Amino acid sequence: MIGPMSSPSPHASNLLIVCLCAQWCGTCRDYRPLFEQLQAEFGASRFLWVDVEDEADLVDPIDVEDFPTFLIASGSQARFFGTLTPHQETLRRLVQAQLDSPSPAHPDALVQALTQRLLARA
Repeated sequence: MIGPMSSPSPHASNLLIVCLCAQWCGTCRDYRPLFEQLQAEFGASRFLWVDVEDEADLVDPIDVEDFPTFLIASGSQARFFGTLTPHQETLRRLVQAQLDSPSPAHPDALVQALTQRLLARA
């Protein structure tokens, strides 16, 4: 299931933080409340929780094998795509780093295409 976890404010950052998980994954279920806490902390950013099985048509052709996998975009460009340890502080530092100084665009065209699909539905 895809769903916005925050709505942009008039002074919103242009950061999109997407957690790609699966409902059957116990690690994902345990991580979701921590993800939601970060949403409150970074309220100007847009947070999405995407179940890769319920939203397979959105995520394909990318094969998400490890959870949680994150996509972080700044503007319309993916800047980070990968698996993180399911610790709130790890994601917090990554989000803050992207706010402070966005990384170069992610080189994978499939990740950039997924970013565009997510932005269109967010």
